[in-house]
Amino acid sequence: MHDPDARKPGGFTHWVVYNIPPETNHIAENVPDTEVVSGLGMQGKNDGGKIGYMGPAPSSGTHRYFFRLYALDRMLDLGVRATHKEVSDAIKGHVLAQAELMGTYANKREQVA
Repeated sequence: MHDPDARKPGGFTHWVVYNIPPETNHIAENVPDTEVVSGLGMQGKNDGGKIGYMGPAPSSGTHRYFFRLYALDRMLDLGVRATHKEVSDAIKGHVLAQAELMGTYANKREQVA
């Protein structure tokens, strides 16, 4: 999950998951903040330097959040705690198909104003 509207140059990556088994057809709520999640795969480091999902929290305005899913021709040869850049580099030349979902979120403090 990536927020290109964050103040950080290049945006802010909130969640990195890779080596998702091909038979996975959903992601349950409350995924634990562990490096390996049974039935889900491996979680990398978000741009906060932590493992797991880091929800949206824009400081101002409405931000876009992109969830990108890639079907690959192989599992990635990456250890645990890979970064968004490491995963992006590793998938080059191995993408069979891809999907993207974009959602928006505005800080609730600003929605009241």
